[in-house]
Amino acid sequence: MSTITSLIHSIPVDPQTGAIAVPIYQTSTFVQDAPGVNKGYDYARSNNPTRETAEKIIAGLEGGAAASAFASGLAAIDAVIKLLKAGDEIVAVDDIYGGAFRLFHKVYEKFGIKVHYVDTSDTQAVFQAITPNTRLIWLETPTNPTLKISDIAAISRIAKASNCLLCVDNTFASPVLQQPLALGADLVIHSATKYLGGHSDLIAGVVVSKTPQLGEEIKFYQNACGAILSPFDSFLLIRGIETLHLRIRQHVATAQVLAEYLEQHPAVDKVFYPGLPSHPGHALAKQQSKGFGGIISFTLKEDNAEAATAFVTHTRYFKLAESLGGIKSLLSHPATMTHKSIPAEKRKAAGVSDSLIRLSVGLEEANDLLADLEQAFKHLPQAALAETGLPA
Repeated sequence: MSTITSLIHSIPVDPQTGAIAVPIYQTSTFVQDAPGVNKGYDYARSNNPTRETAEKIIAGLEGGAAASAFASGLAAIDAVIKLLKAGDEIVAVDDIYGGAFRLFHKVYEKFGIKVHYVDTSDTQAVFQAITPNTRLIWLETPTNPTLKISDIAAISRIAKASNCLLCVDNTFASPVLQQPLALGADLVIHSATKYLGGHSDLIAGVVVSKTPQLGEEIKFYQNACGAILSPFDSFLLIRGIETLHLRIRQHVATAQVLAEYLEQHPAVDKVFYPGLPSHPGHALAKQQSKGFGGIISFTLKEDNAEAATAFVTHTRYFKLAESLGGIKSLLSHPATMTHKSIPAEKRKAAGVSDSLIRLSVGLEEANDLLADLEQAFKHLPQAALAETGLPA
Protein backbone atom coordinates (compact mmCIF):
# COMPACT_ATOMS: atom_id res chain seq x y z
CA MET A 1 0.00 0.00 0.00
CA SER A 2 1.34 3.46 -0.88
CA THR A 3 1.98 6.09 1.79
CA ILE A 4 -0.86 8.29 0.57
CA THR A 5 -3.38 5.42 0.53
CA SER A 6 -2.19 4.35 3.98
CA LEU A 7 -2.67 7.88 5.32
CA ILE A 8 -6.16 8.27 3.89
CA HIS A 9 -7.29 4.96 5.32
CA SER A 10 -5.70 5.59 8.72
CA ILE A 11 -8.49 8.14 9.22
CA PRO A 12 -11.23 5.99 10.70
CA VAL A 13 -14.88 5.71 9.77
CA ASP A 14 -17.05 6.42 12.82
CA PRO A 15 -18.10 2.98 14.16
CA GLN A 16 -21.36 4.27 15.66
CA THR A 17 -22.82 6.06 12.64
CA GLY A 18 -20.61 5.19 9.67
CA ALA A 19 -19.67 8.87 9.20
CA ILE A 20 -16.82 9.08 6.70
CA ALA A 21 -15.44 12.19 8.45
CA VAL A 22 -14.21 12.08 12.04
CA PRO A 23 -16.95 13.49 14.31
CA ILE A 24 -16.33 16.57 16.44
CA TYR A 25 -16.87 15.44 20.03
CA GLN A 26 -17.69 18.88 21.40
CA THR A 27 -18.09 17.88 25.02
CA SER A 28 -16.34 18.80 28.25
CA THR A 29 -17.03 15.58 30.13
CA PHE A 30 -18.16 11.97 29.67
CA VAL A 31 -20.76 10.00 31.64
CA GLN A 32 -19.25 7.14 33.64
CA ASP A 33 -20.83 3.72 34.26
CA ALA A 34 -19.48 3.75 37.81
CA PRO A 35 -16.78 5.72 39.64
CA GLY A 36 -13.64 5.26 37.57
CA VAL A 37 -15.42 3.01 35.06
CA ASN A 38 -15.83 4.68 31.68
CA LYS A 39 -15.57 4.13 27.96
CA GLY A 40 -11.96 5.35 27.80
CA TYR A 41 -12.76 9.01 28.40
CA ASP A 42 -13.58 10.90 31.57
CA TYR A 43 -12.75 14.60 31.05
CA ALA A 44 -11.96 16.33 27.76
CA ARG A 45 -8.74 17.96 28.97
CA SER A 46 -7.33 14.51 29.64
CA ASN A 47 -8.58 12.98 26.41
CA ASN A 48 -11.07 13.55 23.64
CA PRO A 49 -11.93 11.20 20.75
CA THR A 50 -11.42 13.82 18.03
CA ARG A 51 -8.08 14.94 19.42
CA GLU A 52 -7.01 11.35 20.02
CA THR A 53 -7.68 10.51 16.37
CA ALA A 54 -5.58 13.47 15.19
CA GLU A 55 -2.76 12.39 17.49
CA LYS A 56 -2.78 8.81 16.24
CA ILE A 57 -2.73 9.94 12.59
CA ILE A 58 0.26 12.25 13.16
CA ALA A 59 2.15 9.64 15.19
CA GLY A 60 1.71 7.29 12.26
CA LEU A 61 2.90 9.90 9.76
CA GLU A 62 6.11 10.44 11.74
CA GLY A 63 6.63 6.78 12.63
CA GLY A 64 6.39 7.57 16.35
CA ALA A 65 5.02 5.64 19.30
CA ALA A 66 2.75 8.47 20.46
CA ALA A 67 1.75 12.06 19.72
CA SER A 68 0.22 14.81 21.83
CA ALA A 69 -1.63 17.74 20.28
CA PHE A 70 -1.46 21.20 21.84
CA ALA A 71 -3.15 24.57 21.48
CA SER A 72 -0.13 26.01 19.62
CA GLY A 73 3.34 25.14 18.42
CA LEU A 74 4.82 27.06 21.34
CA ALA A 75 2.73 25.04 23.79
CA ALA A 76 4.22 21.92 22.22
CA ILE A 77 7.75 23.32 22.63
CA ASP A 78 6.94 24.24 26.23
CA ALA A 79 5.94 20.64 27.00
CA VAL A 80 9.28 19.34 25.73
CA ILE A 81 11.26 21.82 27.84
CA LYS A 82 9.31 20.65 30.89
CA LEU A 83 11.17 17.34 30.57
CA LEU A 84 14.20 19.24 31.92
CA LYS A 85 15.04 20.57 35.37
CA ALA A 86 17.04 23.42 36.89
CA GLY A 87 20.72 23.09 36.03
CA ASP A 88 20.12 21.29 32.75
CA GLU A 89 21.43 22.76 29.51
CA ILE A 90 20.23 22.89 25.90
CA VAL A 91 22.29 23.10 22.73
CA ALA A 92 20.02 24.89 20.25
CA VAL A 93 20.22 25.99 16.64
CA ASP A 94 21.36 29.62 16.37
CA ASP A 95 18.99 30.42 13.50
CA ILE A 96 16.03 29.68 15.76
CA TYR A 97 12.36 30.63 15.53
CA GLY A 98 11.87 33.86 17.48
CA GLY A 99 9.08 32.47 19.62
CA ALA A 100 11.25 29.55 20.74
CA PHE A 101 14.09 31.95 21.58
CA ARG A 102 11.71 34.09 23.63
CA LEU A 103 10.43 31.03 25.51
CA PHE A 104 13.95 29.76 26.23
CA HIS A 105 15.38 33.16 27.18
CA LYS A 106 12.52 34.96 28.92
CA VAL A 107 10.82 32.00 30.62
CA TYR A 108 13.14 29.05 31.20
CA GLU A 109 16.51 30.71 31.77
CA LYS A 110 15.19 32.23 35.00
CA PHE A 111 14.37 28.70 36.17
CA GLY A 112 18.00 27.68 35.75
CA ILE A 113 17.93 26.10 32.27
CA LYS A 114 20.84 27.39 30.19
CA VAL A 115 20.83 27.48 26.39
CA HIS A 116 23.89 27.46 24.11
CA TYR A 117 23.18 28.61 20.55
CA VAL A 118 25.35 27.16 17.79
CA ASP A 119 25.31 26.70 14.03
CA THR A 120 23.93 23.17 14.00
CA SER A 121 24.71 22.79 10.29
CA ASP A 122 28.29 22.40 11.61
CA THR A 123 28.16 19.01 13.35
CA GLN A 124 31.52 19.62 15.00
CA ALA A 125 30.19 22.84 16.56
CA VAL A 126 27.35 20.82 18.11
CA PHE A 127 29.80 18.30 19.53
CA GLN A 128 32.00 21.04 21.01
CA ALA A 129 29.01 22.77 22.64
CA ILE A 130 28.04 19.68 24.65
CA THR A 131 28.74 19.91 28.39
CA PRO A 132 28.18 17.40 31.22
CA ASN A 133 24.89 19.21 31.91
CA THR A 134 23.52 19.03 28.35
CA ARG A 135 20.22 17.19 28.35
CA LEU A 136 18.66 18.33 25.08
CA ILE A 137 19.78 19.19 21.55
CA TRP A 138 17.25 21.36 19.72
CA LEU A 139 17.26 21.37 15.92
CA GLU A 140 15.26 23.10 13.25
CA THR A 141 16.12 21.69 9.84
CA PRO A 142 15.56 23.46 7.54
CA THR A 143 15.95 26.45 9.87
CA ASN A 144 13.72 29.47 10.02
CA PRO A 145 14.38 31.65 8.06
CA THR A 146 17.82 30.96 6.48
CA LEU A 147 17.05 27.30 5.70
CA LYS A 148 20.27 25.79 7.02
CA ILE A 149 20.37 21.99 6.95
CA SER A 150 21.62 19.95 9.91
CA ASP A 151 22.71 16.32 9.76
CA ILE A 152 20.04 14.66 11.91
CA ALA A 153 21.64 11.19 11.90
CA ALA A 154 25.10 12.49 12.86
CA ILE A 155 23.73 14.74 15.60
CA SER A 156 21.58 11.90 16.93
CA ARG A 157 24.77 9.89 17.44
CA ILE A 158 26.26 12.81 19.39
CA ALA A 159 23.09 13.01 21.50
CA LYS A 160 23.13 9.32 22.34
CA ALA A 161 26.84 9.36 23.20
CA SER A 162 26.19 12.35 25.47
CA ASN A 163 23.11 10.82 27.14
CA CYS A 164 20.81 13.62 26.00
CA LEU A 165 17.64 13.89 23.95
CA LEU A 166 17.43 15.12 20.37
CA CYS A 167 14.32 17.10 19.40
CA VAL A 168 13.78 18.15 15.79
CA ASP A 169 11.34 20.84 14.71
CA ASN A 170 10.03 19.28 11.48
CA THR A 171 7.55 22.04 10.66
CA PHE A 172 9.23 23.28 7.47
CA ALA A 173 9.81 19.84 5.94
CA SER A 174 6.67 18.06 7.18
CA PRO A 175 6.59 14.26 7.61
CA VAL A 176 5.98 13.94 3.87
CA LEU A 177 9.54 15.06 3.14
CA GLN A 178 11.52 14.18 6.27
CA GLN A 179 11.38 11.54 9.02
CA PRO A 180 13.59 12.68 11.94
CA LEU A 181 12.65 9.76 14.21
CA ALA A 182 13.88 7.28 11.58
CA LEU A 183 17.15 9.26 11.49
CA GLY A 184 17.66 8.92 15.24
CA ALA A 185 15.73 11.78 16.85
CA ASP A 186 13.84 11.16 20.09
CA LEU A 187 11.17 13.81 19.68
CA VAL A 188 9.63 15.71 16.77
CA ILE A 189 7.86 19.05 17.07
CA HIS A 190 5.37 20.56 14.65
CA SER A 191 3.67 23.86 14.48
CA ALA A 192 0.63 22.11 13.02
CA THR A 193 -0.69 25.58 12.21
CA LYS A 194 1.54 25.36 9.14
CA TYR A 195 1.70 22.50 6.62
CA LEU A 196 -0.18 19.88 8.65
CA GLY A 197 -3.25 22.12 8.89
CA GLY A 198 -2.45 23.77 5.61
CA HIS A 199 -5.32 26.24 5.29
CA SER A 200 -4.33 29.10 7.65
CA ASP A 201 -7.45 28.51 9.76
CA LEU A 202 -6.19 27.00 13.02
CA ILE A 203 -3.43 27.28 15.63
CA ALA A 204 -2.01 23.94 16.77
CA GLY A 205 1.14 22.18 17.90
CA VAL A 206 2.18 18.54 18.12
CA VAL A 207 4.91 16.57 19.88
CA VAL A 208 5.65 13.11 18.48
CA SER A 209 7.65 10.75 20.70
CA LYS A 210 9.81 7.88 19.53
CA THR A 211 9.14 5.70 22.58
CA PRO A 212 6.02 4.99 24.64
CA GLN A 213 7.83 6.22 27.78
CA LEU A 214 8.59 9.63 26.30
CA GLY A 215 5.05 9.74 24.94
CA GLU A 216 3.66 9.17 28.44
CA GLU A 217 5.83 11.95 29.88
CA ILE A 218 4.68 14.45 27.25
CA LYS A 219 1.07 13.32 27.71
CA PHE A 220 1.43 13.97 31.46
CA TYR A 221 2.43 17.60 30.83
CA GLN A 222 -0.32 17.98 28.23
CA ASN A 223 -2.90 17.00 30.86
CA ALA A 224 -1.24 18.63 33.88
CA CYS A 225 -0.69 21.99 32.20
CA GLY A 226 -3.82 21.93 30.07
CA ALA A 227 -2.74 23.54 26.77
CA ILE A 228 -4.80 21.08 24.74
CA LEU A 229 -6.03 21.27 21.16
CA SER A 230 -9.79 21.79 21.00
CA PRO A 231 -12.11 19.22 19.35
CA PHE A 232 -13.00 21.58 16.50
CA ASP A 233 -9.36 22.45 15.76
CA SER A 234 -8.52 18.75 15.97
CA PHE A 235 -11.16 18.16 13.29
CA LEU A 236 -9.68 20.93 11.11
CA LEU A 237 -6.22 19.43 11.56
CA ILE A 238 -7.42 16.00 10.42
CA ARG A 239 -9.16 17.63 7.44
CA GLY A 240 -5.92 19.38 6.48
CA ILE A 241 -3.78 16.25 6.78
CA GLU A 242 -6.03 14.44 4.29
CA THR A 243 -4.51 16.50 1.45
CA LEU A 244 -1.01 16.97 2.93
CA HIS A 245 0.87 14.86 0.37
CA LEU A 246 -0.78 16.55 -2.60
CA ARG A 247 -0.22 20.04 -1.23
CA ILE A 248 3.43 19.43 -0.37
CA ARG A 249 4.08 18.10 -3.87
CA GLN A 250 2.81 21.35 -5.40
CA HIS A 251 4.50 23.63 -2.83
CA VAL A 252 7.86 22.01 -3.61
CA ALA A 253 7.47 22.12 -7.40
CA THR A 254 6.55 25.81 -7.46
CA ALA A 255 9.19 26.80 -4.88
CA GLN A 256 11.91 25.30 -7.06
CA VAL A 257 10.80 27.44 -10.01
CA LEU A 258 10.72 30.62 -7.93
CA ALA A 259 14.08 29.93 -6.25
CA GLU A 260 15.77 29.47 -9.62
CA TYR A 261 14.23 32.74 -10.83
CA LEU A 262 15.36 34.65 -7.72
CA GLU A 263 18.90 33.30 -7.95
CA GLN A 264 19.29 34.98 -11.36
CA HIS A 265 17.61 38.28 -10.44
CA PRO A 266 19.94 41.33 -10.46
CA ALA A 267 18.36 42.86 -7.33
CA VAL A 268 18.90 39.70 -5.24
CA ASP A 269 22.08 39.17 -3.28
CA LYS A 270 21.59 35.64 -1.93
CA VAL A 271 18.88 32.97 -2.14
CA PHE A 272 18.36 30.44 0.65
CA TYR A 273 16.67 27.32 -0.73
CA PRO A 274 17.98 23.77 -0.23
CA GLY A 275 16.81 22.76 -3.71
CA LEU A 276 19.46 24.96 -5.33
CA PRO A 277 22.84 23.26 -5.98
CA SER A 278 24.45 26.48 -4.70
CA HIS A 279 22.96 25.94 -1.23
CA PRO A 280 25.65 24.59 1.14
CA GLY A 281 23.21 22.00 2.51
CA HIS A 282 21.90 20.83 -0.86
CA ALA A 283 23.59 17.40 -0.88
CA LEU A 284 22.62 16.67 2.73
CA ALA A 285 19.03 17.79 2.18
CA LYS A 286 18.83 15.53 -0.84
CA GLN A 287 20.14 12.65 1.27
CA GLN A 288 17.88 12.97 4.33
CA SER A 289 14.74 14.42 2.73
CA LYS A 290 12.40 13.54 -0.13
CA GLY A 291 12.11 17.15 -1.28
CA PHE A 292 13.22 20.68 -0.48
CA GLY A 293 10.09 22.33 0.90
CA GLY A 294 7.95 25.32 0.06
CA ILE A 295 9.87 28.07 1.90
CA ILE A 296 12.38 30.38 0.20
CA SER A 297 14.32 33.21 1.78
CA PHE A 298 16.42 35.80 -0.01
CA THR A 299 18.34 38.99 0.66
CA LEU A 300 18.49 42.11 -1.46
CA LYS A 301 21.66 43.73 -2.72
CA GLU A 302 20.40 46.91 -1.10
CA ASP A 303 20.76 45.47 2.41
CA ASN A 304 18.42 47.57 4.52
CA ALA A 305 14.94 47.38 5.98
CA GLU A 306 13.69 50.19 3.72
CA ALA A 307 14.30 48.15 0.56
CA ALA A 308 12.78 45.02 2.11
CA THR A 309 9.71 46.96 3.27
CA ALA A 310 9.22 48.42 -0.20
CA PHE A 311 9.24 44.92 -1.65
CA VAL A 312 6.97 43.17 0.88
CA THR A 313 4.34 45.91 0.77
CA HIS A 314 3.93 45.80 -3.02
CA THR A 315 3.16 42.17 -3.80
CA ARG A 316 -0.32 41.16 -4.98
CA TYR A 317 -0.61 37.41 -4.50
CA PHE A 318 2.02 37.07 -1.78
CA LYS A 319 0.20 38.42 1.29
CA LEU A 320 2.25 40.11 4.02
CA ALA A 321 1.53 38.06 7.13
CA GLU A 322 3.02 35.98 9.90
CA SER A 323 2.92 32.18 9.47
CA LEU A 324 3.51 29.90 6.50
CA GLY A 325 2.48 26.60 4.94
CA GLY A 326 -1.00 27.56 3.77
CA ILE A 327 -2.62 27.30 0.36
CA LYS A 328 -2.22 31.06 -0.20
CA SER A 329 1.28 32.43 -0.68
CA LEU A 330 2.61 34.60 2.15
CA LEU A 331 5.72 36.67 2.67
CA SER A 332 7.30 38.25 5.72
CA HIS A 333 10.20 40.42 6.86
CA PRO A 334 11.70 38.32 9.69
CA ALA A 335 13.81 41.11 11.20
CA THR A 336 10.67 43.10 12.07
CA MET A 337 8.16 40.27 12.30
CA THR A 338 8.85 36.62 13.26
CA HIS A 339 12.36 37.25 14.65
CA LYS A 340 11.88 40.68 16.18
CA SER A 341 12.17 39.23 19.71
CA ILE A 342 15.76 38.14 19.02
CA PRO A 343 18.38 40.85 19.75
CA ALA A 344 19.67 42.48 16.56
CA GLU A 345 23.26 41.31 17.03
CA LYS A 346 22.21 37.69 17.55
CA ARG A 347 19.77 37.89 14.67
CA LYS A 348 22.37 39.22 12.24
CA ALA A 349 25.03 36.76 13.44
CA ALA A 350 22.62 33.94 12.55
CA GLY A 351 22.20 35.35 9.04
CA VAL A 352 18.90 37.20 9.47
CA SER A 353 19.87 40.49 7.84
CA ASP A 354 17.69 43.57 7.56
CA SER A 355 16.90 42.88 3.90
CA LEU A 356 16.04 39.20 4.31
CA ILE A 357 12.58 38.30 3.00
CA ARG A 358 10.87 34.94 3.56
CA LEU A 359 8.41 33.51 1.08
CA SER A 360 5.88 30.78 1.84
CA VAL A 361 4.97 29.46 -1.59
CA GLY A 362 1.30 28.56 -1.87
CA LEU A 363 -0.72 26.64 -4.42
CA GLU A 364 -1.19 29.39 -7.00
CA GLU A 365 0.12 28.91 -10.55
CA ALA A 366 3.89 29.40 -10.70
CA ASN A 367 3.67 31.93 -13.56
CA ASP A 368 1.32 34.15 -11.57
CA LEU A 369 3.68 34.15 -8.59
CA LEU A 370 6.67 34.89 -10.83
CA ALA A 371 4.85 37.87 -12.30
CA ASP A 372 4.00 39.07 -8.80
CA LEU A 373 7.64 38.98 -7.70
CA GLU A 374 8.74 40.70 -10.90
CA GLN A 375 6.41 43.65 -10.43
CA ALA A 376 7.33 43.94 -6.71
CA PHE A 377 11.00 44.38 -7.60
CA LYS A 378 10.04 47.52 -9.54
CA HIS A 379 9.01 49.16 -6.26
CA LEU A 380 12.49 49.01 -4.72
CA PRO A 381 13.97 52.41 -3.78
CA GLN A 382 15.51 54.32 -6.68
CA ALA A 383 19.09 53.75 -5.46
CA ALA A 384 18.57 49.98 -5.38
CA LEU A 385 17.09 49.98 -8.88
CA ALA A 386 19.96 52.05 -10.21
CA GLU A 387 22.49 49.55 -8.82
CA THR A 388 20.80 46.63 -10.56
CA GLY A 389 20.14 48.36 -13.84
CA LEU A 390 16.41 47.70 -13.54
CA PRO A 391 14.09 50.36 -14.98
CA ALA A 392 12.78 52.81 -12.39
